[in-house]
Amino acid sequence: MISLKKDEWFSNIRTDVLAGLVVGLALIPESIAFSAIAGVDPQVGLYASFCIAVSIAFFGGRPAMISAATGAMALLMITLVKEHGLQYLLAATILTGVIQIVAGYFKVAKLMRFVSQSVVYGFLNALAILIFVAQLPELSQMNYWGYAFVALGLTVIYLFPYLPKVGKNIPSPLICILVLTALALFLGTDMRMVSDLGHFPDTLPIFLLPDIPLTLETLQIVFPYAITLATVGLLETMMTTTVVNEVTGTEGDRHQECRGQGMANIVSGFMGGMAGCAMIGQSVINVSSGARTRLSTLVAGVFLLCLVVFFKDWLSYIPIAALVAIMIMVAFTTFQWDSVKNIAKHPLQSNVVMLSVVIIVLATHNLALGVFVGVLLSALFFINKLESTVHVQSELHNHTRRYLVSGQIFFSSSEKFFQFFDFNEHIQKVEIELSHAHIWDMTSVQMLNAVIEKFEAHGVVVEVLGLNEASSTLIDRISS
Repeated sequence: MISLKKDEWFSNIRTDVLAGLVVGLALIPESIAFSAIAGVDPQVGLYASFCIAVSIAFFGGRPAMISAATGAMALLMITLVKEHGLQYLLAATILTGVIQIVAGYFKVAKLMRFVSQSVVYGFLNALAILIFVAQLPELSQMNYWGYAFVALGLTVIYLFPYLPKVGKNIPSPLICILVLTALALFLGTDMRMVSDLGHFPDTLPIFLLPDIPLTLETLQIVFPYAITLATVGLLETMMTTTVVNEVTGTEGDRHQECRGQGMANIVSGFMGGMAGCAMIGQSVINVSSGARTRLSTLVAGVFLLCLVVFFKDWLSYIPIAALVAIMIMVAFTTFQWDSVKNIAKHPLQSNVVMLSVVIIVLATHNLALGVFVGVLLSALFFINKLESTVHVQSELHNHTRRYLVSGQIFFSSSEKFFQFFDFNEHIQKVEIELSHAHIWDMTSVQMLNAVIEKFEAHGVVVEVLGLNEASSTLIDRISS
């Protein structure tokens, strides 16, 4: 659904336009670099960033959030592009959008509640490592000029923000591009340039259908990539939404954002662009610059394309070393250093989850699989923790054994609950006190009934006391 509410577009015009211009400038080097990671021409990433940014401005559920081509998505495309080519990538991008729209209507965003902070740390750390590793082939081909330029680029990126007045207003990656390009032209160094990566666009993107056979075999090739892209894209988008919500103190519609991401990817695929998602770094830059409405996102996308179309000849002279420096910066910024620095302070189970996500992602290059395993481990650890809270104390008074039960009784802890009872004791009555316990599911109800039946089989009278309303209602419903 297109959002045209006036307060979501024109309530902060001056600041939104300026913030959008800054973000539009910053998107250029990253879009080119992400294209290089995926193994496609620069125009594929640039078209994607333009199409996704403009589309999400209208269809997204979170004003002022920036979506474009991203490193997380580019990493997932490498094998598909290498083995099957660009046309299959475009088809995968369109299918990714369809899956995300379906996920939005089924409100899959609610599942983000099951993604723990440890899983998020693992996801971001693995993503950062993969982005850094993706630069190693390019680094291995460089001569001494290349290494010198990478070092200079990193110096500019990290020191420029500290300059008074201008440092906070102009993206340091853009300054890195300008300085290294000017220096390369002045010195006449023998280095690889962006023009060596492929063609730049000189026109607006046009609608086109992917040139692939519409067969079941094509679907079998494209579908696994689309599922992974859709999952990782939604995961990063939901994390970005959370960050932007915290910075702005406002809430966005997560389900609409899922559908909006899907629409944006469909547009990108039909316009010759690769799949993308929300960008944590650029979104934070945007809202930190004061942007609050959809206008900033629209301006960023349009300004990006205008720069590319009218200044493409200059962009072709950018040295690859500058892009490598920017990607190294992105990797170091994405990595959650606090998760390592404070690892001794974090619970062992949280560290195991985080490291498991990192190891699985690095071993498989599948971010979605890593997140799935992380969520599964988090659930298992949580269940084990709940199970350990179950305790039963007993006391004997006048041939009556009173069992005092505390904790959460559910499918995992019900066996432990059963084992606390002594069915061979010669007593007349048993009282099971459950005022400090909760019965959660059918398994625990059946286990409680089994305890009662076994005592009664030995001629012992059983009385259940202290059931809370929810537990009592569940027992009545299941037992009736």
